[in-house]
Amino acid sequence: MAEEEAVFKKPTKEIKSVADLAAWKKSQAYSDYMGFVRLMNTTVKGKKTTDPCTVSETCQILVKMIDTLEGWADEIPPLKQPQRFGNMAFRTWHSKLQENAETMIKEILPDSSKEASLELTAYFTEGFGNHTRIDYGTGHEMNYATFLCCLFKLRVLTEEDAEAVVHRVVDRYLRFMRKLQLLYSMEPAGSQGVWGLDDFQFLPYIWGSSQLLGNSTIFPKDIPEQEVANFNKSDYMLFGCIDFINQVKDGPFAEHSNQLWNISGVPHWTKVNSGLIKMYMEEVLGKFPVVQHFHFGNLMTMKPA
Repeated sequence: MAEEEAVFKKPTKEIKSVADLAAWKKSQAYSDYMGFVRLMNTTVKGKKTTDPCTVSETCQILVKMIDTLEGWADEIPPLKQPQRFGNMAFRTWHSKLQENAETMIKEILPDSSKEASLELTAYFTEGFGNHTRIDYGTGHEMNYATFLCCLFKLRVLTEEDAEAVVHRVVDRYLRFMRKLQLLYSMEPAGSQGVWGLDDFQFLPYIWGSSQLLGNSTIFPKDIPEQEVANFNKSDYMLFGCIDFINQVKDGPFAEHSNQLWNISGVPHWTKVNSGLIKMYMEEVLGKFPVVQHFHFGNLMTMKPA
């Protein structure tokens, strides 16, 4: 009985050096995480974010959790301060997140899985940026996605939820993160500047390009077109991201978003989608500066797959 009670543990960092990347890529955690990314990718193929879908009670609660986080942000305005980036009020907001996260998470867990909140809380709280650095990037996005991945592993979410997870839960998360980035002037974490895909996100480009598979009216060449992005931002995640870039960046698209400009030269969404998955594995999951911060417990383990 004691062993059963100790199923979950506080997650810890295990990728200590570049040498650990090989073990990470062969780990159960890596396999489970990429399985989640691919399942979501397949689920939304050819579908719009706004298409009707079944939204379970769990998915509704996950959306309401972000509504709650946004309510706190509305109550904690940015401070007047000299530095341009990293508004200190974010730390007040993030402290409130840390104080309440485990209680919020326990509400979606059945009694048999309540103890999993110990591991889930670590991913959830890391999913909205770094408390100290007041930054946000693909590693934080990965933590929120891991939180969702773990809910699938626990069977709190099932494959029937997959479409709503992307089109309702993740969409709500992305819209909130854009608000948080602007409100508290969050820095891009480990940004590659003009050479990166996006200062903050990656997954909505993968899943967003899957949404566009088979589309006969929108093509990759439309990526730099501001009007196309604005018109399609609610229906397609990829254009939601690009519309946000167009709001926050000035100058020629080819200069501020060189990678996306290059992708717009690819003729078909099929190749864009497969190329982005490969790029994600290399440029995010395969990069030590990103995954060194990732935590491992018993749900996401470094044991070989």
